Amino acid sequence: MEYRELGRTGVRVSSLCLGTMTWGQQNNEADGHAQMDHALAHGINFFDTSEMYSVPPKAETQGSTERIIGTWFKARGTRDKVILATKVAGRSPMTWLRADKSPSEQTPKQIAEAVESSLKRLQTDYIDLYQLHWPDRPVAMFGSGGLAYRHAEATSVPIADILGALNDHVKAGKIRWIGLSNETAWGTMSFLHEATINRAPRIQSIQNAYSLINRTFEIGLAEIAMREKVGLLAYSPLAQGYLTGKYQRGALPAGARKTLFNRLQRYESPQSDSAIERYLAIAKQFGLDPAQMALQFVTQRPFVTATILGATTMEQLKTDIDSTKLAWTQELEKAIDSAHHAQPNPAP
Repeated sequence: MEYRELGRTGVRVSSLCLGTMTWGQQNNEADGHAQMDHALAHGINFFDTSEMYSVPPKAETQGSTERIIGTWFKARGTRDKVILATKVAGRSPMTWLRADKSPSEQTPKQIAEAVESSLKRLQTDYIDLYQLHWPDRPVAMFGSGGLAYRHAEATSVPIADILGALNDHVKAGKIRWIGLSNETAWGTMSFLHEATINRAPRIQSIQNAYSLINRTFEIGLAEIAMREKVGLLAYSPLAQGYLTGKYQRGALPAGARKTLFNRLQRYESPQSDSAIERYLAIAKQFGLDPAQMALQFVTQRPFVTATILGATTMEQLKTDIDSTKLAWTQELEKAIDSAHHAQPNPAP
């Protein structure tokens, strides 16, 4: 397992990060514990969760994933072996995240409540990396809006106020570092600027979608990641399973997210179908497992700190971890670049 510095923290995290968002719906507590045992035994020291998980988000299962991690920490005594990342929700109509049933937003009051609730569920007294799950201001995200920016004035908490609130928890020792998620180039640079002028905590990472069929991070954000040392924590590197080939020709495997929840339209279009077929053909040409090829593509990018794995079965997790053994060649890179140029970013 390769280890890379998380931002400018001086702490090194595994190049693969264990994602957890299925625990509490698709996976039960025993499954989650088994995945964490296996990941830790194979060198993964970086876990990612959120106050909102499991997904799809709903009141009945909100916080279940953090609770599963918390019971594992208590049972195994492993808190000091893991760099733990979680997230606070941005502005949304969800009313079940806060005790007073207010819609979520990143006010100092709501951030304080979210931090304390996560600490309790996780059965820990500190969070290593605390991320803003999505911006408090209106932006296109989770596949909505494509690549277009559509300006909209709306109420939002000022970035300086958000950083000030987070700084309070850093000073209290409840948070070590902060990060962003589903953020834009403007937002990332604004957080960096505000941190400098207000002597607030500096962001150390950005967690955005990135895969063979969504390389939009390379447009603007990759340079920021490299020059500012705000590395990418890449989620959906398998395009939620589409790059494995399991949904080819309309297949709906038992237990798969598309089969259970029918909410993966971000990756469904004639353009995406065509691009996915290209990448599956490349994997076949080079004699590679398509999931491992897609994961190693992400892990090999110089602006990536960690590739987030999301597995529902132990077999999937083992396959994903073994992606680090795949030799990345110039010939393979050339074939993938050719496919990308033929059909760029069909699922932004």
